[in-house]
Amino acid sequence: MELMLRAVLAAFVALTGAGGLAADPGPVALRTGNDARGWEGVGRLEIAGKGFCTATLIAPGLVLTAAHCLFERDSGAPVAVDRLEFRAGWRDGRAGAYRGVRRAVTHPAYVADAGSETRVSRWDLALIELAQPIRSSEVRPFTIGHDVPVGTEVGVVSYARDRAEAPSLQQMCPVVAEDEGILVLSCEVDFGSSGAPVFRLADGVAEVVSVVSAKAELNGERVAVGMELAQPLAELRAALADTSFAATPPGAVRVIRPGERIETGARFVRAAE
Repeated sequence: MELMLRAVLAAFVALTGAGGLAADPGPVALRTGNDARGWEGVGRLEIAGKGFCTATLIAPGLVLTAAHCLFERDSGAPVAVDRLEFRAGWRDGRAGAYRGVRRAVTHPAYVADAGSETRVSRWDLALIELAQPIRSSEVRPFTIGHDVPVGTEVGVVSYARDRAEAPSLQQMCPVVAEDEGILVLSCEVDFGSSGAPVFRLADGVAEVVSVVSAKAELNGERVAVGMELAQPLAELRAALADTSFAATPPGAVRVIRPGERIETGARFVRAAE
């Protein structure tokens, strides 16, 4: 199911009221090795030499990102997997690991509507199988967490248009609203942040609880839109495990239900006031 962003953000208005959100320092660049330590599993997904999204290693051979990142910006055609590359821990021109892509699936229910810029989808999720697993003591996969109620403090590690050469970390931005699996977060994201992991600390360990699908603005407040992971990720894993997937032609992204490309990078949507 897809929901109009205006309806989702109505819950945001109800929760934040006229006072808006508390001040937040925003993203901080992880420029040094010490700053970036532990976050090397987040990387840039290079897209056909034309742009990038953020993506996250969740198993030695699996990467999680947003579904709309796998479609051409102008034509809406799927990007061939041989034109995708995951650069784990990309920082100032170097990565902890470089991997091509063997296969990719977008969620069966994902349909992007190019005719509406105020529509978001809880199914904007994709799972990528790397050409070779990443087995490194420095680049480690993240675990997945579920059950993210309103009020949960989360963080985001992302690349973006004005901070493309090093990841940035926003440590604390609460989940301010939820509507049928769509999450509204007070996190600050920008173009390129699509697919960025949303983290929660559980017993001192960072676990991925959502993925950035879009950024939005309401009454001057910046918010990010993501989704709960439990159901869509389980269905993506099942799709990737499907034995019929082996018949997918080399170099193709398997789009289970074809959708139209909106754009590469985080989408910007503005709700009517």
